Amino acid sequence: MKRHLPLAAILIMACAGFCLAQPQATASPSPAAKPKAPRMSKAQLQRQLSEMETALWTAWKNKDPKPFQRHLAADVVGVGDMGVSGKNSTTDGLNGCDVRSFSLSDWKLTRFNDNTAVITYKGTQDATCGGQTVPGAIWASSVWMKRKGTWQAVFHQETPAK
Repeated sequence: MKRHLPLAAILIMACAGFCLAQPQATASPSPAAKPKAPRMSKAQLQRQLSEMETALWTAWKNKDPKPFQRHLAADVVGVGDMGVSGKNSTTDGLNGCDVRSFSLSDWKLTRFNDNTAVITYKGTQDATCGGQTVPGAIWASSVWMKRKGTWQAVFHQETPAK
C-alpha cells in the first residue's frame, strides 16, 4: 500500500493539471433581445386613437368601407340605439346613412395596459340612417386593442346625450 500511495498522488496531480489546463467554459452569447419600442405616452396614444376614430366617422360620412376594414377587429362588437352589430353589418350599413355633418370633442383616454385602452368622447351629428334621424348628440366609447402591432377597435358603443 505504501508503494501505491506516491503513484496515486502523482496520478491525481496529473489529472488535476489536465483539468485546470482546460479552457474555461463561457456562456454562449444569447441572441440579442429585440429592443422594445418605447411606450407611447398617454397624450400620444389619445391623439392616435382619436385620429383613427375621426377617420371612421369621416368614412361613415363618405360611405367608405376601407377604414372600417382596416381599423375594426374581425370580432368587433358595436352597440347603439339600433342594437348590436359586428364588422360586416357595420360596413354593410354605410350605404343606408346620409351624414351631412359631425363633430367630435371631449376626448378622454383610459389605458389598461400597453395593448388595451378605451377612448370616450362626445359626438354631434346631423344624419339619418334607414330614413330615421339619428340622435343629434351622443356619448361614445371605443375599446382598442393592439394586436400584432396594430391598434384595432374591438368594441364601440353610443348613448344619446341629454
